[in-house]
Amino acid sequence: MSSPQPLEEETYDMSGARLALTLCVTKAREGSEADLDALERMFQQLGFESTMKRDPTAQQFQEELEKFQQAIDAREDFVSCAFVVLMAHGLEGRLKGEDEKMVELEDLFQALNNKNCRALRAKPKVYIVQACRGEQRDPGEPVTGGHLVMITENTPETIPTYTDTLHVFSTIEGYIAYRHDQEGSYFIQTLVDVFINKKGPILELLTEVTRRMAEAEMVQEGEAKKVNPEIQSTLRKRLYLQ
Repeated sequence: MSSPQPLEEETYDMSGARLALTLCVTKAREGSEADLDALERMFQQLGFESTMKRDPTAQQFQEELEKFQQAIDAREDFVSCAFVVLMAHGLEGRLKGEDEKMVELEDLFQALNNKNCRALRAKPKVYIVQACRGEQRDPGEPVTGGHLVMITENTPETIPTYTDTLHVFSTIEGYIAYRHDQEGSYFIQTLVDVFINKKGPILELLTEVTRRMAEAEMVQEGEAKKVNPEIQSTLRKRLYLQ
């Protein structure tokens, strides 16, 4: 019986422009500015051209994504990848704009897919969503054995339409996300810390983000809660940011 062959280390070409768009509702979302500061620091360190818009309405979420797509397709230089960060109140599959109206996440994700954005065809597109996805809370389950630290912290000729995309949600579907009113969200702060200070393929970095968040406890109204991000990937290659 032949021994298994190691996987080929094919990676995305990150030598071109790196573009980032952040859309953040700050209204009634204390701690948002701390998250925006952290993201700006991360994008600067990782060599991204970063655009940030505060307090978009539901319609403006859609319009800003479409403007971003048009600007990317209008560029004459080589574009390596795009990051989109969406921060707002939310429910399953939807975000709430500054005007309290809802926008469908799936509509926002369509803007940069391989069909709608030629310049990003077969290039990595990363969506980071800091928002509740429901109203459930996770009290956690006991783990036996092992070491558990509890922390409380205040292109081919054709390509499928939906490949080369990474969706990173601050919590799993149906559950709330947590945010500190001064220090920002644990998800964004942890992700920024890992992306700036660790090296490796992005999926391994996100595994580290998940590990840290799973070990932490959020204390809300005197009760300990657990939270973990959810990662959905159709990446075809390894993505290295540094």
